[in-house]
Amino acid sequence: MPDRTPALPAFTPVPRAKDRSNGWKPEVQRAFIEALAETGSVRAACRRVGRSDRGAYQLLHHPEAAGFRAAWDAALAFGVRRIEDGAMDRALYGVEEQVFYHGELRAVRRRFNERLVMFMLRNRAPDRFGEGKSKGLSALDKATLRKREKEWRAAWEEEQRRLDDERRQRTHAKIDAWLGTMHRNRLATMSPAQRERQIAADAQARADKAAGWSPGLPYGEFAADAAALLPRFVAEVEAQWPPLEPWAWEEPDDADHAADSAPAPRPGEPAALPAPAAAEPERPAEPGGPRVRTLKDDGW
Repeated sequence: MPDRTPALPAFTPVPRAKDRSNGWKPEVQRAFIEALAETGSVRAACRRVGRSDRGAYQLLHHPEAAGFRAAWDAALAFGVRRIEDGAMDRALYGVEEQVFYHGELRAVRRRFNERLVMFMLRNRAPDRFGEGKSKGLSALDKATLRKREKEWRAAWEEEQRRLDDERRQRTHAKIDAWLGTMHRNRLATMSPAQRERQIAADAQARADKAAGWSPGLPYGEFAADAAALLPRFVAEVEAQWPPLEPWAWEEPDDADHAADSAPAPRPGEPAALPAPAAAEPERPAEPGGPRVRTLKDDGW
């Protein structure tokens, strides 16, 4: 009987600590590799040598199994080639099917799989039958592609969330800056008296809260603690307010307010009467009868 085992690369068997009758001896390892090349199935090759597939995979991951792994890969490559050859054979010659009628064999026919034919042509000659495209994706390639698509989708969604957060933060920062500008403008337009009352109100609110008071509680038992804390909060609130403008407490000019700066009359003395206004000279009557009054006639 001719040897159907393909030529496999020589390898150094994986050393074993103990020589067991049911262990993976060197001859068992070589027989397993030959069976793997012939069947293309790890489980079928293990059954042929009488060993478990779990033991085969443990042997594959042994630190000194470099040669064994190379032979394993070569055997699987031969197995894949056998599968391709079988598929090509079915694509070329079809598969025989028996036709039965009333339990009796009536005929034998050969069925061809056109989809298999096109698949083989596109993979064996992609330049001619695949329109220049690469070979069709295998089930493993499709699963890997779906996994990558999920990863890319997750990365894109994470990037969108990051950009949304950045846009939201920039928007909030602009709103905060605008509100801060409005608040500073409001504080800058307050009079000194209004400023002092507002500072006192803000400081009192902080002192009440620090003393433990909240709406609905009687204020009397918190009043002493709030009064003790008030000076500290007044200083804090004042530090947060912008400084007063230079013109806030300037004295008025004497020339502009001469009447306001006139000395007050002493007790018993009559108040000074204002000087009489100079009489406006009479205008001569114009000939020609009466005329319509205009704004110029009233001194505008």
